[in-house]
Amino acid sequence: MTKFNTDDIAILENIILSRRDVRGNRFINKEVEEEDIEKILFAGVNAPSVGFSQPWEFVIIKSNEIRNKIKESFFEENEKAKKQFETSKANEYSQLKLEGITESALNIAVFYKPSDRPVLGQTSMEEAGVYSVVCAIQNMWLMARALNIGLGWVSILDPEKVKTILKAPADRQLIGYLCLGHVDLFYESPELEKLKWEKRKRLEQVVINNSY
Repeated sequence: MTKFNTDDIAILENIILSRRDVRGNRFINKEVEEEDIEKILFAGVNAPSVGFSQPWEFVIIKSNEIRNKIKESFFEENEKAKKQFETSKANEYSQLKLEGITESALNIAVFYKPSDRPVLGQTSMEEAGVYSVVCAIQNMWLMARALNIGLGWVSILDPEKVKTILKAPADRQLIGYLCLGHVDLFYESPELEKLKWEKRKRLEQVVINNSY
C-alpha cells in the first residue's frame, strides 16, 4: 500500500484550495485532449460508492446542437431563479455569468443509475447512492484542476428536460451537468467570494463536538 509524505499532502491541499467553479467568461477556444478527458473520467469512476455499487453514468456532449438545447433550459430556469432573490440582490444576480454550456470545449452530464436489487449500505439511506455520484463529480473536479482544466457545475437546469434532450432512460437521475475546458485564468479565490455574494465560513462555525 502506498504511503504518502508531507509533500504529497501539500500538493493535494493545494489542488483542493485551488479548485474553482468555472463560468463561461473564463473558457478559451481550445480543445481538451482525449487523454485528459479519460483521466478525468477515470478519477470519477474510482470514487467511493456505497456497497461498491458504482451507480454512475457519464454522457459526453460535444454537439453544439444538443448544447444549445440544454442552454435553452438554463435560460428558462434562470429567469425563474431571478425572481427568488430580494431586490437588493436582483441586479447583482443578473450580472452573474452562471454557466459555460456553449463556451466550454465539452459538457458531461452525470447520471445516477439505480440498482434493480438491494445495495449493501443503501437499505436505510437510499440517498447514499446519489451521494456516491456526487463523490465521483468531486474526484473529476479535482483531477480537472490538477490538469489545469476548468470545470463548472450547472445546476440551474430542468433535469427532466435535460433527460429528454439526452434521451436518458426513465429511471436515470441527473446529478450534475458539467462544463469542461481550458481557461484564461483561475481566480485566486472563489468568484462569489470575490464578488461578496457570500462569505467563507470559518471552521469553528461548522464543527460541533459530540452533539448539537
